[in-house]
Amino acid sequence: MEDDPNLRTSSKVTWQIRPVLVMCAVCLAAGFLAGYLLRGSASAPTQAPSMAAQPPGPASSAMGATDQSQRVHQPTKETPTLDDLKRMADKKAEPLLSKLKSDPKNPQLWNQVGLIYKSAHQFKEAAGFFEKSLQYDPKNLGVRADYATCMYYTGDVDGALAQLNQSLTYDPKHAGTLMNIGIIKWQGKNDVDGAVAAWEKLLQYHPDFPQKDLVQQMLTQAKQSAKTGSDGQKG
Repeated sequence: MEDDPNLRTSSKVTWQIRPVLVMCAVCLAAGFLAGYLLRGSASAPTQAPSMAAQPPGPASSAMGATDQSQRVHQPTKETPTLDDLKRMADKKAEPLLSKLKSDPKNPQLWNQVGLIYKSAHQFKEAAGFFEKSLQYDPKNLGVRADYATCMYYTGDVDGALAQLNQSLTYDPKHAGTLMNIGIIKWQGKNDVDGAVAAWEKLLQYHPDFPQKDLVQQMLTQAKQSAKTGSDGQKG
């Protein structure tokens, strides 16, 4: 997503965990391309959660030349569950929630808490915090993008689109918003025409969009899927 004066995102949240199986399940439930939704705090599309969470492979240096029998196999940590992630998020959010008691109208604090729960894949909880942030800073397109993403992941496709359309009232040419609208219309509503229209506007307004190749690829796939569906109906 391009730099935008409305994007005042907070500090990044990093988790020292590898919830591969949990994230795979979330990704499969929401649809593969949902992993390419542009985040409010990112300048490039994210990978699907299952891919982003993959741990690095073994180093291909001296270890690669060592006999298999000589390798030391370290025990792997058990993959945390969604309940584990929720407890971690609760603990990490505690100091921010304490600050909100004395500063309840601070949109940045609400956003920070939302990002913590979003990173822990607690999308319903995160959506509530993003909604509170937007009450005090409604023109923050970054927060609204995160809010829409959480709504999409919880199954509220229409709600997600409504939030993104609200963003367009503040900036009709916003690149990240147009890209996300296209993805959700295609994957969430099976609205190929709507998706194509959003992506074509994106490329019209931003011919040098950093993810231009990805957008063009999705355009091609969407149009092909529509053509295939139409041919199938004729047959």
